Amino acid sequence: MQVQDRWIHTFEKIFQKCKVQPNEVVRILCETDSRPINVMLSELALARMGAIPVQIKVPSLAVETPVPVRSTGASHVIQNMRPVMDALSGEGLIVDLTVEGLLHAPELPALLGSGARVMMISNEHPEILERLTQDLDLERPVKNGVRLLAKGKSMQVRSKAGTNLRINLEGAQVGGVWGGADRPGLVQHWPGGICLAFPAAGSVNGTLVLNTGDVNLTFKRYLEQPITLHIENDYISHIEGDNLDAELMRSYMKAWNDRDAYAVSHVGWGMNPLARWDALQMFDKTETNGTELRAFAGNFLYSTGANDVAGRHSLGHFDLPLRACTVEIDGQAVVEAGEVIWEAFK
Repeated sequence: MQVQDRWIHTFEKIFQKCKVQPNEVVRILCETDSRPINVMLSELALARMGAIPVQIKVPSLAVETPVPVRSTGASHVIQNMRPVMDALSGEGLIVDLTVEGLLHAPELPALLGSGARVMMISNEHPEILERLTQDLDLERPVKNGVRLLAKGKSMQVRSKAGTNLRINLEGAQVGGVWGGADRPGLVQHWPGGICLAFPAAGSVNGTLVLNTGDVNLTFKRYLEQPITLHIENDYISHIEGDNLDAELMRSYMKAWNDRDAYAVSHVGWGMNPLARWDALQMFDKTETNGTELRAFAGNFLYSTGANDVAGRHSLGHFDLPLRACTVEIDGQAVVEAGEVIWEAFK
């Protein structure tokens, strides 16, 4: 894949959102399996802006899991190696180009606590990043969405397909992604546009119906038949469905031999009107990490696996964006039948 000038411009726009300054030393964290074109584009864009890019490259880890791991946001490549941590720590921008990303990595709190800010550029084909890097400012609506979550006591999610989910927000950790790591202690990822909550233990109960056309991002696959997940005190107690999609999910979860793989990780909704639900259809699985599908406006995002707030650390992980759901915070609709209620975020 050859470098395109327009892609360098795309990466410049991303780094402008991070307020990169001339002569600023910017640390690029990558691994041997990182997408080479994105590493190169980062270096060229930073150099064009007058910054000083410094590449920190670590070996990708051997596969030691019972099944393939995809799109977790929990890279383990740093391995708490002291020389690597020393190089990454301190004030300044870290450009995260690891395959899985540092969003849920065990070392992230220490890096943010040292004064670093982290821009996680998802492992996507540059065409995806180019299409979604426009003059779109999502900071205000996403931050207002996070405030709603922080003040809220409960979230209710329903759909005509049969979803009826109740989520206690008390004690949850909340956050948002709008796409610019512009201050110390902040982590963002691109593409952006997501409001999220990590519920405390025992907070999620009800039924989640994954309907035809909803997405299993771990498999990078649109569902062709419905699946019903019965959830009791955070844990999927039964995966209902007599079809291939349900069988694949049952098989993958069972392979972990870990009860916490069945538990909720985070819940939230997408806020990016440029992101497309149907974009996954246009790329081979090796060309996308699926972050666009997490962010498309109006999706309800339900995820399983690791949740630090609840004390769960499973590597098993599903990100499941659902369409046509209504999401309410304390009775106030923020998403109605898959459409963002933008008035709620002003």
